[in-house]
Amino acid sequence: MSTTEPQPAQPRLIRALGRRDLVLLFVVAVFNLNVVPSIAANGGVTIWLWIISLLLFFFPQGIAVIELAHRYPGEGGVYLWAKEVFGNFHGFLSGWCYWTNNMLYVPTIMLYFVGVSVFILGPTHAGLADSKSFALVMSLALLTFLTLLNILGLGIGKWINNLGAIGTFIAAAVLIGLGILIYSRFGTTITAADFKIPANPRFVLNSFGVICFGLIGLELASVMGDEIRDPARTLPGAVAWGGLISGTLYVAATLTLLIAVGKSVNVLQGVVQAVSVMAARVGVNWISVPFAVMLSLAIAGIGSAWIGGCARIPFVAGLDSYMPSWLGNIHPRFATPYAALIVQGMVSGVLVILNLAGAGVQETFQKLLSLAVVLNLVPFVYMFGALVKFAVKEPVPRGHYGRTTLFAAGTSGLLTTILGIALVFFPAQQITSLWSYEIWMVGGTLFFIGLAAFFFFVYGRLKTRRSEIGKEPTLVVPLSD
Repeated sequence: MSTTEPQPAQPRLIRALGRRDLVLLFVVAVFNLNVVPSIAANGGVTIWLWIISLLLFFFPQGIAVIELAHRYPGEGGVYLWAKEVFGNFHGFLSGWCYWTNNMLYVPTIMLYFVGVSVFILGPTHAGLADSKSFALVMSLALLTFLTLLNILGLGIGKWINNLGAIGTFIAAAVLIGLGILIYSRFGTTITAADFKIPANPRFVLNSFGVICFGLIGLELASVMGDEIRDPARTLPGAVAWGGLISGTLYVAATLTLLIAVGKSVNVLQGVVQAVSVMAARVGVNWISVPFAVMLSLAIAGIGSAWIGGCARIPFVAGLDSYMPSWLGNIHPRFATPYAALIVQGMVSGVLVILNLAGAGVQETFQKLLSLAVVLNLVPFVYMFGALVKFAVKEPVPRGHYGRTTLFAAGTSGLLTTILGIALVFFPAQQITSLWSYEIWMVGGTLFFIGLAAFFFFVYGRLKTRRSEIGKEPTLVVPLSD
């Protein structure tokens, strides 16, 4: 008979998300108006890129999320899926890239919030968005506020997500409605030639990767798999509705910006800029301020959704001992991964400070966004690769879909994802120095992947070795007759 130390109870999270919450979460996470202006600035050809991305990347993504969540339910999402299909390191790398991308992407949301929220003070204050000091203070304040809300729990944080989704619906409805009104009254200066591939397609190439990035988000709820009520029944329908709504809104919003403003779109203020221009033409100038309020609310919801969702990655990695174990701690009162949320918020804040110290606000936004695209697409290489593996190696797939669907979705998504990663290394129009951009992109990618290798192969093994050395010897008690 042997005596062993009692095992600590696995942290338990609260199942707070229902189907309506998930649909709204998908909309607020997938449909991000902040990426639309930087895409629309490249002209009408981006409409074709949206359609191609929806068919070859977005719909396969929905199939991958449903299939993998069905096979491997639980907390962790992209981390758990890659780990189960390809092994521990690939799972860690997938989750790591998903998380570190978030620390780059969240600052872009904060900067976008700054660019839009200044319109609440009136169009005369729009220039504040280009002030580095103002952008820094506002970004850090919103980041702190949203982090604290998520520490208080999804029961509270989800309402920010839901309000953000409602704000997104209203903002999109106003934008698209004004676009239809302008088109019906005045027509448009956009011609068929604007939808052709330009003579110099360099800037358009960057847009394809950003479009794929914009369509990411259906996997977010599965990262919080242990916090969904009845996920087997809830998730498929929510993915379908969230995906359909988001895809439609993206195409409609891009068309509206092209009709209203054309290619001279400000990447931070483009949506409010378009609404202000259209509102002035139809005599409803007053609408700009309430529109800015709704859009600011939508952006805050986007930030809350990604801050809350991605913090579950280091939480699970901490439990698996690949990162410091205290990242796996949950708050004794609120039952949330507060340590991971705090670390994530601190790193995002540092990135905002470092980037604003060098470049202008719009260039900082574009550089952070581009590197976030590369890192966030890496987990999708594993997701789509898993579908191909299931289709090839399983004579009778044991999941939700058949072999043909798995192979078609996996192949299409995998090739599109790799292409999106490659094309984002082409600089966008806002980049002033090609060499500094490429150094940032290549160096940043290698830095974050190198850190992943360090934590897995060095830190994880050292921690395992120390824990083995520190173990108490097992006490064996002979049984007496």
